[in-house]
Amino acid sequence: MVKTHELDMLHGPLLGKLMVFALPFAASSVLQQLFNTADVAVVGQFVGSLSLAAVGANTFLINLMINFFVGISLGANVVIANHIGQDDKTRIRNAVSTSMLLSFVSGIVLLLVGVGVSHQILQWMNTPEEVLPLAVVYLRIYFLGAPFIMVYNFGAAILRSHGDTKRPLYILLVAGTINVALNLIFVIGLKWGVAGVAIATDIANVFSACSIVWLLLKEPEPFRLEIRALRPARHELMRILQIGVPAGIQTTVFSFSNIFVQTAINGYGAAAIAGASVAQNFDSYCYFLMSAFCGAAMTFISQNYGAGKIERCKRIFWICLFFAAASCFLSNMLFYGGANFFLSFFTDDLEVIRYAKLRMEYVLLFQTLAASYELTAAALRGMGYSMQPAVITILGTCVLRLIWIFFVCPILPGYQNLMLVYPVSWILTGAIMVVAYVVYSRRAFAFLRQ
Repeated sequence: MVKTHELDMLHGPLLGKLMVFALPFAASSVLQQLFNTADVAVVGQFVGSLSLAAVGANTFLINLMINFFVGISLGANVVIANHIGQDDKTRIRNAVSTSMLLSFVSGIVLLLVGVGVSHQILQWMNTPEEVLPLAVVYLRIYFLGAPFIMVYNFGAAILRSHGDTKRPLYILLVAGTINVALNLIFVIGLKWGVAGVAIATDIANVFSACSIVWLLLKEPEPFRLEIRALRPARHELMRILQIGVPAGIQTTVFSFSNIFVQTAINGYGAAAIAGASVAQNFDSYCYFLMSAFCGAAMTFISQNYGAGKIERCKRIFWICLFFAAASCFLSNMLFYGGANFFLSFFTDDLEVIRYAKLRMEYVLLFQTLAASYELTAAALRGMGYSMQPAVITILGTCVLRLIWIFFVCPILPGYQNLMLVYPVSWILTGAIMVVAYVVYSRRAFAFLRQ
């Protein structure tokens, strides 16, 4: 096996290799978020608060529709990594072929659904009438690029499965530059407004997808994408779906609960929508640092579990948990401490800034708590347990948020009390997930010892 871009996860010291994997992974996620941030910033500065609210109103809906299939791509990552640990080249080839076919089908489904139901869903979300037409335009154009989003995400999952997180970063670095440049041309130069930022994002996604496919066509065996040999392998498809569908359902239901939160925010008007949208960008950047170590834990544990290395799996878990929590906390403090500076990039509307600061105070400051369930869930998926963390997250986070919105908020109204749903749900979910990790990891390691 040629190892030019491959990271040996099965031997040697762990800390350095985890950093080599996680830091480019985090940077890639940040660059993906920059697509949305660039949209929000350019619209907020050069078009106005209504257009800013139109882009912001779509954030959770886009996440709802895309994250299910991104969750399935996690299944591809875990399955291929596990086969690497087992040194099963035939199954690696089959999983690569199956994953890329799945990405294409996923993208077409997203395109059809996203374009078809966008107007109705935005109405159900109580989007203000003055914001709705612009929000629909942005969403429909955005989802024209859905097939390319899926191809990139599944392709990147294949590369990450054997430790290559740098080349996806390089692709997104160029794509992010393209996105920002086209935003400025389409919005400032051509005056296309929200349509311009959506088109710019689509073009950047086309570049990302084409680049990742080109890399896979040039990969050494058994990771090479063979277009003429593309066919689904039943066993690999079932394993990918077994891991990926629960992860996808989890993120979808999670995003679904956030749509109810967004609907409640919409009731406070365009300034609240815009302020929450701006602040949510900082939540995302901090989350991506945490998520990178979750991805590292899942991939490293999957390979080492496949190779039967129990003690190495345990060390991976504790190292990743520490750095996931620490990196998130430090970035939380950075953004909160410099709130005025960072918010100035998006808007000078004082009411929008007020709502953004409230969200940062009630959500951003407590985000580190989410590491307690995000990292443990990633570790369980690396050992093949995907349904259990999905159910816990759905009940502990999603159901609780719905209960909070429908039963607590009427008793304790106000924007601040609405924002409290995030830290409360993180604490509850984290406590349950830690217990689940102890139970199922012992079961998984006992199986290996047999």
